[in-house]
Amino acid sequence: MNLKEIKELLQLMEEHQLNEIEIEKDGTKIKMRKGPDGRIISEEMMQSRMMMPAAVHMPTSAPVGALPETPLQEDTSIVIVRSPMVGTFYSAPAPDQPPYVTMGQKVAEGDVLCIIEAMKLMNEIKCEANGAIAEILVTNGQSVEFDQPLFKIKKG
Repeated sequence: MNLKEIKELLQLMEEHQLNEIEIEKDGTKIKMRKGPDGRIISEEMMQSRMMMPAAVHMPTSAPVGALPETPLQEDTSIVIVRSPMVGTFYSAPAPDQPPYVTMGQKVAEGDVLCIIEAMKLMNEIKCEANGAIAEILVTNGQSVEFDQPLFKIKKG
């Protein structure tokens, strides 16, 4: 990752009032989160050619707090597929093509469910279990947050 990409990540965190973001690109995994004083703390998770400063000051007007809590999964027959990144949700490979999945459609582990565009990169989100689409929780073109639920899949 270069400095420009890291600055874009910092901007995304500020724009979407995120407290934490984790990105993996080109074998480098970076996790950034806001500390109690509003400073962005970066943790480099894997080998990288670029060294990151331990903390980068990013002024914030929003109060520092936790991301919205998600309820615990009670039904073990339902798998919730969550967004691994901040970006824009697309249900189809192109505007003139049908969606990857529809309600009730049977899916297998590894099937593409959608695309999330982040920093001009199209990232395929794949199914995590065999089953059927029980619910699609976002709409085409919607902005999604890190760890936001996208789909509910009924195992089976």
